[in-house]
Amino acid sequence: MFPAWAMQAIWLLVLKFNLNFFFVGLKQQTLYFSHLTIVSMKRFIFSLLFFAFSFSIQAQDPNFSQFFASPLTLNPALTGKFDGSYRVAGNYRNQWPTINNAFTTYTASFDAGILKSRIPEIDQFGVGVMGFSDKSGNGVLQNNYAALSIAYHKGLDEDGFHQFGVGFQGTYLNKRLDVSNLKLEDMLQSDGFTGVTSESFTQQQISVSYFDANAGIFYNGTTDGENNFYAGASVYHLNRHKESYLKGEYLLEPRVTFQFGGRIPMGDLNSIHFSGNHSRQAGAKNTVIGGAYSLNVTADEINPTNVYLGSWFRFGDALIPYVGLEWGEFRLGASYDVNISQLKPGSNMRGGSEFSLIYTRAPRDPNAKKLNCPKF
Repeated sequence: MFPAWAMQAIWLLVLKFNLNFFFVGLKQQTLYFSHLTIVSMKRFIFSLLFFAFSFSIQAQDPNFSQFFASPLTLNPALTGKFDGSYRVAGNYRNQWPTINNAFTTYTASFDAGILKSRIPEIDQFGVGVMGFSDKSGNGVLQNNYAALSIAYHKGLDEDGFHQFGVGFQGTYLNKRLDVSNLKLEDMLQSDGFTGVTSESFTQQQISVSYFDANAGIFYNGTTDGENNFYAGASVYHLNRHKESYLKGEYLLEPRVTFQFGGRIPMGDLNSIHFSGNHSRQAGAKNTVIGGAYSLNVTADEINPTNVYLGSWFRFGDALIPYVGLEWGEFRLGASYDVNISQLKPGSNMRGGSEFSLIYTRAPRDPNAKKLNCPKF
């Protein structure tokens, strides 16, 4: 989603250059401008960028439909929360491709358990790193994140069937406007569009960087060692950093999320997975709930190949069909947002595609204790 602070920055730029414009013809996805004859207008922007921005003024941080496949963006307490030596995860999302590829998001993370010989075998101590990039308005606004996470999960019973964890995450962010993609009035000459402008921008006008702090808690358990269930909560932007390109007073509001889910075996070869996620930030809400059916197509209980078929639903926005494949130490997921909101005329019901890939290195010690970690 497109952050509100950036919308504020764009509008401040508009005011700075004494602009005046209005939108018509949304179905044609065309932007028109009005010109005040009373005031001498120096510059105006006519990019489709504003068409995309106008739909998400109240939206905040980027979100994945496959939230369960992006653990370190969901909850810092999920750091190291898996059964294995280490985990590598990657995600890609292209939102609203029919609106000039309005938003594209990439993330990659690595986390691992550490100090296993120095803590109780029913506990887990995890550390992780994450890189995150989000491009809005066909690359005009780019957000880059680098994060370091740490979490500790304490076993609540002698078998480790129940655990409670706490996690923290520190993030360095850089958010930058690429003015080379802006279209300005003096680029349009009598002989055509030149792409050359006399406008100049300083580094302070187009880039902002700061450190951010996030935290979360997480509980998971089982009744018989086969099923599992979990619930967690996280808060992002605890320090409420001031964000502005032009010395405005916008403070980044905290994002609070709640997640839950579980796995219910239906037999030796199949199971039902379900999960939900609710987040709230500055009045913007995002609720996703759904599930998937898993089938072991090779009937091999030691080295299974599982196929996942299911769907999630984002309230008031989209239906999200999902298909997944798990083999060996890999899990691949693909989903597609079928837009059912009031944006249908502009998006042609194409909310966006998303892909995830997770590699979890299995324990190499055959005698290592297997903990009941959630299967997302």
